[in-house]
Amino acid sequence: MGMKTYERNAPLMQNIHYFLKWTLISGFIGLIVGLAGGVFGKCVSFVTKLWTGHPQVVFLMPVAGLVIVALYRVAHEEKNRGTDMVLEAISSQEEVTVATGPLIFAATVLSHCVSASAGREGAALQLGGSLGNLIGKVIRLDEKDKKIAVMCGMSACFSALFGTPLAAGVFSMEVVSIGVMYYAALVPCLFASFIGAAVSGRMGLVPDHFEVGLVPEFGIQGAALAVLLGMLCACVGILMCTTLHKSGHCYRKYFPNPYIRVLAGSVIFIALTLIFKSRYYNGSGMHLIERCFEGESVPYYAFLMKIVFTAVALGAGFKGGEIVPALCVGATFGYLIAALTGMPVGLCSAVGMASLFVSVTNCPISTVFLAFELFGFEAMPYYAIAVAVSFTLSGYYGLYSSQKFVYSKIRTEYINRKSN
Repeated sequence: MGMKTYERNAPLMQNIHYFLKWTLISGFIGLIVGLAGGVFGKCVSFVTKLWTGHPQVVFLMPVAGLVIVALYRVAHEEKNRGTDMVLEAISSQEEVTVATGPLIFAATVLSHCVSASAGREGAALQLGGSLGNLIGKVIRLDEKDKKIAVMCGMSACFSALFGTPLAAGVFSMEVVSIGVMYYAALVPCLFASFIGAAVSGRMGLVPDHFEVGLVPEFGIQGAALAVLLGMLCACVGILMCTTLHKSGHCYRKYFPNPYIRVLAGSVIFIALTLIFKSRYYNGSGMHLIERCFEGESVPYYAFLMKIVFTAVALGAGFKGGEIVPALCVGATFGYLIAALTGMPVGLCSAVGMASLFVSVTNCPISTVFLAFELFGFEAMPYYAIAVAVSFTLSGYYGLYSSQKFVYSKIRTEYINRKSN
């Protein structure tokens, strides 16, 4: 009788053990990674103010590029695949190296210092994943639990930088294998994410938030706008992913030496900066996003130029991420659609950002949460429909070549293929 009672209660005891165990571990990871993410965010904010106040620092790009290449070479991390390596560490047996964290921290700060068109979240995923893996090693987690620790670190650092704990908590579970989520990491990732955001908030980092402004009552016209933006943003997302991947291939083909490659990229980037004197396309793109929501003038071709500037910088070897530039592309494309349709600029920019984000990351659940946290809940039907359409029509393209599509987007069919 006693043995039967024990066997019946065993799953419950295992769940309680899991919950207590990961409450402690995720809390610790959230605290450590939140501190690291807060310091990283402060550094990025400082160097961003530096280049906006002294735009001539762009001429130091060759120096910064050479330093970045040298850092990776000295650490024997020339073949470090960045975010793709972190994703492989979760889906397979690849190891996130200890050097990944400090290297991406320094390289991203250097890239932002000279106004390279790069984001923060790629660095956040690598920094957080590296720290999560290191903590998992120190406390001697097994291989399966170490994968959860990596995801916790990714969520905590993403949340610390953007102040979007709900989206960050789900993103690291959703981005690895499209069609299958790692639900065993739900509690750990959400706990680490909220703690990371709280820690960085105490350090003075302000969460990103944009005022959408006028939101027309949702009806046939609103649904048509959401579908249209979703369809068009899927195409723009494919263009962006293709351009970023092709630029990297072209750089490696014509400039196999990484030092020459980064110098060539610096020269091209400086030339583009001199041609487009506004400096709209330098840096992560947050300043351009703010212009869209504030109703200030933005060139109608801004989304195309942001893709070009980002491809030139990241393909050459500068470090950072692609997601903030992608959000910038979405906002500026939404601005263009608003001008063509007469719909509110803020709404179109917000829907464009959400649609572009899902088209390049293939994470619809995270995207909807991100939209709510960045823009509020008022325009919920617009975000939901546009995200669904953009996700479906963007096919199997994505920013991360290690991302797997376990199930088809259009059929209940197992396909298990990597992104284009």
